[in-house]
Amino acid sequence: MNSLDLIDRKIIAALMEDATRPIAQIADRVGLSQTPCWKRIQKLESAGVLTGRVALADPARLGLGLTVFVGVEASDHGADWRDAFLAAVRKFPEIMEAYRMAGEMDYLLRVAVSDMAAYDDFYRRLTDAVPIKNLTSHFAMERLRYTTAYPVNTRDR
Repeated sequence: MNSLDLIDRKIIAALMEDATRPIAQIADRVGLSQTPCWKRIQKLESAGVLTGRVALADPARLGLGLTVFVGVEASDHGADWRDAFLAAVRKFPEIMEAYRMAGEMDYLLRVAVSDMAAYDDFYRRLTDAVPIKNLTSHFAMERLRYTTAYPVNTRDR
């Protein structure tokens, strides 16, 4: 999909705000009838612009009230180490997000656990799974803002 027009971007914004909203409401919001709106949604999904629909949960109510940002310095930058690290990252359900970084750290992980004891257990399992040069943990005290909706331009054509 080369470019998204204003209607596509409005549909995307509406779905990111609330994916349970009925097609009729989305269509009305973007100025289309239901069938063309639904066809655009299907086109956005098949093009990979829309990658899924999920329910968002409150981590504290799930017993996962501790968020930790973990900076990882690789002990090796070869393909074998990267493959082993990626395999380890995929095995840990506590890792909510993982990024390869530029700068002081090689990787940044967002980890959700119940408490410090659970984090210590995670830490030990991760460092046993793959050699790590340095691991730095930053514990979130309060989540000030959180969104999964990207800032899509819904004003300009």
